Amino acid sequence: MYLKNTWYVACTPDEINDKPLGRQICGERIAFYRGSNNQVAAVEDFCPHRGAALSLGFVQNGNLVCGYHGLTMGCDGKTVSMPMQRVGGFPCIKSYPVVEQYGFIWVWPGDAALANPALIPHLEWAVSDEWAYGGGMYHLNCDYRLMIDNLMDLTHETYVHPESIGQTEIDESPVNTHLEGETVVTSRFMEGIQAPPFLANAMRANGLDPEKPVDRWQISRFTPPSHILINVGVAYAGHGGFDADPAVKVSAVVVDFITPETETSHWYFWGMARHFKPNDTELTERIRKNQGEIFAQDLGVLEAQQQNLSNHPDRRLLMLNIDSGGVQARRMIERLVQEEQKELA
Repeated sequence: MYLKNTWYVACTPDEINDKPLGRQICGERIAFYRGSNNQVAAVEDFCPHRGAALSLGFVQNGNLVCGYHGLTMGCDGKTVSMPMQRVGGFPCIKSYPVVEQYGFIWVWPGDAALANPALIPHLEWAVSDEWAYGGGMYHLNCDYRLMIDNLMDLTHETYVHPESIGQTEIDESPVNTHLEGETVVTSRFMEGIQAPPFLANAMRANGLDPEKPVDRWQISRFTPPSHILINVGVAYAGHGGFDADPAVKVSAVVVDFITPETETSHWYFWGMARHFKPNDTELTERIRKNQGEIFAQDLGVLEAQQQNLSNHPDRRLLMLNIDSGGVQARRMIERLVQEEQKELA
């Protein structure tokens, strides 16, 4: 279950710099490439000649050339030419609205007539010199909604990531979940604690004393179709927590763009936007590496969970108060999918 009339992160620009990229998004097999004037293009990954994958071809004069028999396709899905053949009457293949913005390639897999670039969420950290960003991408063999559950309930940090971002105080702190329009917000606040290793290292990098007691916050924000931004950080205890002066805190946004591939697999674009020492490229790379190692620990958990759920589809799962953020996000997705399907009927 996923929305199609919406924008998803399809890839990062570096993935299509040298050659076309084939990627399945919401069940649609799409070939991404740079066409004329280096503009991003996206067409159905299906050559109308013999059904070969166009993404295995190459770009020539702004057009996508099939690597099987040389059929040339335009970015509008129309055939252009083929050596020694007449192909003007070939049927068009589907083309997709695609936008390069904020360091990502965004695709609209649904009705192209409804695609509006203004609906791509604004990412202040991607356009401001006060922020630094580093991230990556993982492919997971599990329902994308399991990743949403994971990120909207950070209780698992205590158990999956005990040596980096987990600590017992997470379990001991109440969870608050509420709606802000079409956004689900889940938050936790911890006061007078010791910073876990990952955040202690961030304090040290920002010239703060990691041994001092801190107030910690985790604020997860889900917006459809599957985007989650998590405000995280620590500040010296008693200085206002999330609202503390930048001189006594480290703060960041954990960036999570979750793009369905199939009903049981997805692409996970992860990263961290840091609001301190933005010009320290070495620090950005170190945080990116450490964060990637942390997120990699979730992969096995979620894929094993998917396997269990696939093997036991009739089992009813328990719902606790810590699950509220994920449950609310799922309900929102379900409602929007139903509305979309009614419009298509």
